Amino acid sequence: MFERVKALRKENNLSQNEIAKALNISRSAYGNYERGARNFSLEVLWRLADHYDISLDYLLNRTDCK
Repeated sequence: MFERVKALRKENNLSQNEIAKALNISRSAYGNYERGARNFSLEVLWRLADHYDISLDYLLNRTDCK
């Protein structure tokens, strides 16, 4: 899941700082999510799905269909 989140950010040409601001979290917290050093909260997963207009199933690697 962490790789998918990083790939989405890069596909959208966003920096960690930009996506962290969009999610209303710190850049360091977001960096920890991408590295897998921190588990995603449900709230952050919802925000990511809304931001990228994708399903939670896609974020959770349950499907390859965004």
